[in-house]
Amino acid sequence: MEVTLNKETLNKETKLISLIKSYESVLVAFSGGVDSTYLMAITQEALGQNCKAVFARGPMISSEEQNSALLLAQTYHFPIEVIDIDIIELQPFRDNPPDRCYFCKKELFETFLSLSKQLGYSNLIEGTNASDDQDYRPGRKALKELKIKSPLLEVGLTKEEIRALSRRRNLLTWDKPSMACLASRVPYGDAISVELLTRIAQAEAILVSFGFDECRVRAHKDIGRIEIPTQEFASFFQHYTEIAEAIKKLGFQFVTLDLEGLRSGSLNHNQKGGGLNG
Repeated sequence: MEVTLNKETLNKETKLISLIKSYESVLVAFSGGVDSTYLMAITQEALGQNCKAVFARGPMISSEEQNSALLLAQTYHFPIEVIDIDIIELQPFRDNPPDRCYFCKKELFETFLSLSKQLGYSNLIEGTNASDDQDYRPGRKALKELKIKSPLLEVGLTKEEIRALSRRRNLLTWDKPSMACLASRVPYGDAISVELLTRIAQAEAILVSFGFDECRVRAHKDIGRIEIPTQEFASFFQHYTEIAEAIKKLGFQFVTLDLEGLRSGSLNHNQKGGGLNG
C-alpha cells in the first residue's frame, strides 16, 4: 500500500492539533480502526491526561475486532472506557431499513454523550474523514443532530492522508483494511439477528485464516457472497473448496465469489446521501 506525505498534509495535521487543543478536554469515540486510532493518538499528544477513548462493545463488531481494538488501546496506553451496547434491542436496527445506520449511530452517540457529561469532558469527537462523503452515510445525520465534532473532516484530512500520517507516527493501523459494522453485510430490508451477525463474522474469520485480510461476506438469505480484491482471486482458487466447505458449515447453503471483487459499500448502489454499509 503506497502512502505519501506532502506539505499540505502536514499543514492539515498542524491545524488538527491546534483544533483539538482548543477543545480543552475530550472523549474520543474509538473503534480501533485507522481513523479513530490516529485521532486518539493526536488527541493524547495534544491534551495529555485531558482525554479518554470510549469503545462500544456489541454484536455489530466481531470478537476479533473487539480484541484488536482493546489491544491497541493497551499498546498505546490510551485510557479507555468500554461500554456494552446490545444494539439488537433497537427495533430499527433489527428491521434494517436503508437508514439503519442513523438509528444505530444515534443510539451509540447518545450513550457516549451521556458518558462524556458523566466523566466531565467538554467535547465528544469521532473519526469521520474527508473521504467519507463518497458513500451513503445516514449515520452522519445523527452525528450532526447531536452536534458531535468530526475534527478530521473539519481540517480536510482524507483516508489516504491519515494512513500516511499514521505511518509517520509508527501506528500499527496505518495499513489496516477498512472495516465496518457487521450489519453492513446484510441487504437492506433483511432482518438482522445476533445469530446472523455471528455467522457473518465467523465466515470472514475463515477467509482471514486463509490470508484474505481484506474481505466481506455478504449474507443474501442462504447465500454467502464473498468479496475479496480481484488480484487475490488466483490465491483464492487454490483454497476455494476448503473455504466453501467451512463457510457452508456455518449455515450458508451456497457460497459464491463476487467477480467484481471487494467494493466498500457494495450494498449501497441504490442509495444516495450522506451509515456505513461497508
